Amino acid sequence: MNKIKEIIPKNKKEIAKIGTVGILTGLLSGLFASGGGLLLVPAFVYVFKTTEKEARAMSVFCILPMVLASLFFYNKSQYIDWKLGILCGIGGIIGGILGATIMKKVKDKYLILIFIAFLIYAAISIIRM
Repeated sequence: MNKIKEIIPKNKKEIAKIGTVGILTGLLSGLFASGGGLLLVPAFVYVFKTTEKEARAMSVFCILPMVLASLFFYNKSQYIDWKLGILCGIGGIIGGILGATIMKKVKDKYLILIFIAFLIYAAISIIRM
């Protein structure tokens, strides 16, 4: 119980910031199935003053509970093709390991540029749909 008390911030403004970021990222994750991470990385860097690499690591850590919560409701509505999801998930595990390994070796400024390029590519792909 004492460990939990150490985690919870005592400053009400900090609690409000963390709660707001959490709710917004959960909302985006539930709506778009991935949008939470796009908000978390800049929030960790600019609001909570972490490094780029810490922000990406914390983003992945925070996304897991959001994904599990969304998964429950998507499954309840029978939107999930489990075979396809499991096979893609296996590829995602391999890609996640590779990505995390590569991230450790890339400078922060290049991570930002790669992230921007990815967002532009994603935006153009969505517009073309």
